[in-house]
Amino acid sequence: MSDLSPPSGQRWLTIIGIGEDGPAGLGEEAKRLIAAAPAVFGGARHHALAASLISGKKLPWQSPFERSVEAILERRGTPVVVLASGDPFLYGVGATLSRYVAEEEMHTIPAPSAFSLAASHLGWPLQDATTISLHGRPIELIRPHLHPGRRIIALTSDEKGPGELAALLAAAGFGQSQLTVLEALGGPRERQRRTIPTAFDLVDIDPLNVCALEISAGEGARILPFVAGLEDDLFEHDGQITKREIRAMTLSALAPRHGELLWDIGAGSGSIGIEWMLADPSLKTIAVEQSPERAARVARNASAFGVPHLAIVEGSAPDALHGLPEPDAVFLGGGGSEPGVMDAAIAALKRGGRLVANAVTLEMEAVLLSEHAKRGGSLTRIEISRAGPVGRMGGWRPAMPVMQWRWTKG
Repeated sequence: MSDLSPPSGQRWLTIIGIGEDGPAGLGEEAKRLIAAAPAVFGGARHHALAASLISGKKLPWQSPFERSVEAILERRGTPVVVLASGDPFLYGVGATLSRYVAEEEMHTIPAPSAFSLAASHLGWPLQDATTISLHGRPIELIRPHLHPGRRIIALTSDEKGPGELAALLAAAGFGQSQLTVLEALGGPRERQRRTIPTAFDLVDIDPLNVCALEISAGEGARILPFVAGLEDDLFEHDGQITKREIRAMTLSALAPRHGELLWDIGAGSGSIGIEWMLADPSLKTIAVEQSPERAARVARNASAFGVPHLAIVEGSAPDALHGLPEPDAVFLGGGGSEPGVMDAAIAALKRGGRLVANAVTLEMEAVLLSEHAKRGGSLTRIEISRAGPVGRMGGWRPAMPVMQWRWTKG
């Protein structure tokens, strides 16, 4: 499907947000545009809500959705109305259509979003609450937001969502949190019920619902701090993990920026790529791991840390790197001394991108010394000692030193 076409000279596409109160919640302009439109696109619920206004053809969403987008674009230049739930540009159809229709061809009349309606019902200042859409998305995305005292408003997919959310909270140690299920907000079927995850027994939940959470942490709750270098024990691993202190320094060297993609080559437990993604929701990781067992472990860790969309490529570098999207940053831990891996990573890296490689073996150190001599960058030697028992007393036990090379592609 093509990108934006040249403007037709008029705002032919109108996107109207509609609530559960139907026409009663619409302004006169919205009503007039719906009534005059030859074609009105929307879901079955939207068409039912606006039935008394629609005189043109009702066109339901098709599957896949791209077919409906094509049908809308075929009517470019003639009046078209698209009905959407609440605010069309908050996880809505407006965001999708804006990729194909220029702003000067669109007119949008939004309604209050589910988040706004929930906040007003609860008396929560919306700017102080965390809002997240779990509609059609993995429920694990909520995990990084689970901190004591936090207020979260989560949009779910269907009637099963609140129960699934309660089960996740209980299993993660947040079973005494307050969970409010707000159903069919803004309409005659509106309902609000409150419980706690460990005692969740709500039934007959409306598929159109929002969950409001007031987070309370029990003993042993899985709280993910807002810093790089999370505790090693939070990760499932077989010893193949970049240790906490080294990981913190590595993330600092990788210097994640908005919207960037990291290649984590020789991912092991996936800890570097996972913490990269935790730094900001816009960040992406491709973890490359040759061991099927470790690749499966990376997937489990990604889910447990609330970044289930981390991409995993099972295979050996450099062959496994062919055809992957161009990275903004590359981390080389295990396997960096294998023939061709370093050259392939450097060749793929975007101009201005960062490469960070850690060495604990003499062979990998030799590679990094050679690359530093040839290309420049910076070398750092990291040595960590931890206190431990020495007989009946205590002493320092040094971990294996790590040589770190950081280089920016010119």
